[in-house]
Amino acid sequence: MNSVLLTIDLTKAVADEAIERKDCVVVAYHPIIFRGFKSLTLSDCQQQSILRLALEGISVYSPHTAVDAAPGGLADWLADIVTGHLPNPEPATHTAQPEKDSPETIEEEEEEGGGVEAEAEADREQPAEAKKKPQRPRMSLQRTYSKPTYPSHRPVDTSKTDLDPSSVDHTRSVISPVTGVEGFEGAGFGRLVTFNEPQPLTQLVERIAHGVGSPKGFPLAIPQGKQVEDIQIRTVGVSAGSGHSVLKGVEADLLFTGELSHHEALAATEKGQCVITLFHSNSERGYLSSVLKEKLTEVLKEEWERVRNEVAEAQALTPEWEDAVKDEDVLVECSERDRDPFGVVILQSSKQEGKPLS
Repeated sequence: MNSVLLTIDLTKAVADEAIERKDCVVVAYHPIIFRGFKSLTLSDCQQQSILRLALEGISVYSPHTAVDAAPGGLADWLADIVTGHLPNPEPATHTAQPEKDSPETIEEEEEEGGGVEAEAEADREQPAEAKKKPQRPRMSLQRTYSKPTYPSHRPVDTSKTDLDPSSVDHTRSVISPVTGVEGFEGAGFGRLVTFNEPQPLTQLVERIAHGVGSPKGFPLAIPQGKQVEDIQIRTVGVSAGSGHSVLKGVEADLLFTGELSHHEALAATEKGQCVITLFHSNSERGYLSSVLKEKLTEVLKEEWERVRNEVAEAQALTPEWEDAVKDEDVLVECSERDRDPFGVVILQSSKQEGKPLS
């Protein structure tokens, strides 16, 4: 099996996954090496992942800048989301399994007639002597890691959403063009979307939430004195990851990116702009499953067929090549262990612990 593993970051967990799967290549969107090294050493945890993969004969390729700038790449994917192309989120999560007593588990128990409320009702019906049994600690119910799902490249089921999945009329331009690359006219970093008609900010928030996999929450900044329900958006500046270098100086009603610093977001809202951030890699991760996986699978199948035909015509093949040529399969999968280091903690209402701030 010729298998490729797609991931945003090359972490130790992802390296373990690739080795267990016996992948041939890891396509890690973010480069793991950002500066020149005189040596690679096992004392550095990230370099250790590279060396372990090399020892297993697994190559690593990082297409970060190319994917950001390419027409139809990450920037256009985010622009597609904000203009109404709604990928259908997969039901499975690849961030964390719900632990016992997590809100997700409790919700399932309640649907089956169990859970906290059912226990409380049963407790009221018992004699006083039976009520002395130890109660389940409620504090354990307050801790859960957010569980975003990832979009897949399938049409949205319009019967299950109030949003119109057809693309909203708009024009789109590149914020920072890359010129002189033949065949890639229109390449560049960031996109400026201008709607023909202003769009309610509330609808854009819903559209973005659907498009990136319905996370439990993400930051939204608006100018002071404004109400979210009253804001209309005509222009949107889009950039994946850390967007300040691309979006600074862009005159847009809404900045849609992975992350901005406190002072960058404050400067934007002081100018009357709104800001939506998804956490750095959550603005990038869905692209792997909804776009890159399918495109890469198609290209690799064609290339592997060409290589097989060339090798099959050789006069003498080693046993290893004979076995390889017989294998027609090419598999591209997204990592199940890749996730943004930040999640959203969802707190249930509970009695306050500790002293309140004065």
